[in-house]
Amino acid sequence: MRKADLISEIADKTGIPKVDVMVTLETMFKEIKRSLIAGENIYIRGFGSFITKKRAAKIGRNIKKNIAVEIPEHYIPAFKPAKEFVQEVKSKKMDENAAPSMED
Repeated sequence: MRKADLISEIADKTGIPKVDVMVTLETMFKEIKRSLIAGENIYIRGFGSFITKKRAAKIGRNIKKNIAVEIPEHYIPAFKPAKEFVQEVKSKKMDENAAPSMED
């Protein structure tokens, strides 16, 4: 599913115009990015956490030039799903509003 598909699904299920859904979704993404850049984690109960993970400095290789390259310590964004979310995906539970799978 792409972002446009997600916007259409939300608009269809809520009756909110697509433009408003798009603005809301874009604002949510910007705020998640802003918070992670500022070093703040985001916790959404029942869904998961958007966090930053620290990567230690290490030595890598530039295989084209065959030289060692120092990669400095840095942070990367990560998502850690909530236990309930993981269980639902594992059991493939779907609520009554969800669309049927593509396998049918």
